[in-house]
Amino acid sequence: MMELLKNTKIDFMGKRKYTFLISGLLVLLGLFAIVQIILGNANMGVDFVGGTAIQVKFAQSTDLGEVRRVLDLAQIRDFDLQDMPTENKILIRVKKQEEKLGGVSERIIEAVSKGLSDKQPVIDSVTEIGPKVGSKLRKDALFAILMSTIGLLIYVAWRFQFKFGVGATLATFHDVVGVVGIFYLLNKEINLVLISALLIVAGYSLTDTVVVFDRIRENFKKLMKDSVEVIINKSINEVLSRTIIVSFTTFLAALSLFIFGGDVVHDFSLAILIGIVIGTYSSIFIASPVVILLTPKKRIIVKKK
Repeated sequence: MMELLKNTKIDFMGKRKYTFLISGLLVLLGLFAIVQIILGNANMGVDFVGGTAIQVKFAQSTDLGEVRRVLDLAQIRDFDLQDMPTENKILIRVKKQEEKLGGVSERIIEAVSKGLSDKQPVIDSVTEIGPKVGSKLRKDALFAILMSTIGLLIYVAWRFQFKFGVGATLATFHDVVGVVGIFYLLNKEINLVLISALLIVAGYSLTDTVVVFDRIRENFKKLMKDSVEVIINKSINEVLSRTIIVSFTTFLAALSLFIFGGDVVHDFSLAILIGIVIGTYSSIFIASPVVILLTPKKRIIVKKK
């Protein structure tokens, strides 16, 4: 494989106190965001708070500004628009309480049909989600992330040792919570699309961490006389080129999706972009230092395959 960096000797573990401080602040932001999400104080999507989602197909390309003007004239409030230009479709989403859902869809359909009659609008689908259903979806999404994190702990603990499993799990938790915190800070919408992106980020973070752990395990078998910090630093430096190349190419793919994918996948690709950066950082500065913290002695007994 192409090597971007050769024979690096960076003391990653010597900087762990500072990186732990940075990560601590990021996790605190994420935990605060999660509390706000649970309380319903964040910018929640229709998926989680209930509302109406209407997909409209037009005979020709339609500007979002035209749709927004028509809805404003109809006194529709608190709506979001997503453009699907390749299919001449626009998704209209309105957050409303359960008792108000019934009349909203009819008002939107009437406003679009009359105000944009020259575009020949056709209603593709109408979806109405009550706040009770949205609340259940929110709880189920959090439960899915929790169970996937527990699954990661079990897998890595079985593959390596329990302390490695803890390191990988904390790193993954750090990445997922970090992305949520940044999205909350940017006032981005919290919806099922973000949950999908978070699960992808968790998988990417684990993959990157396992590569580092594999090299650490190999070097513990070879370098029996060196300290834990020396071996972990050497291991990270040996896979550093691979880590940067893989992260960079994945970042480019997500960046292309972010730039050219349109509004529909904008937040999804943004979450993945942020997750790649944080995940690469955590595989070096979080997962491995946690292994050191959980090792009472200067040596680690390596589990044989």
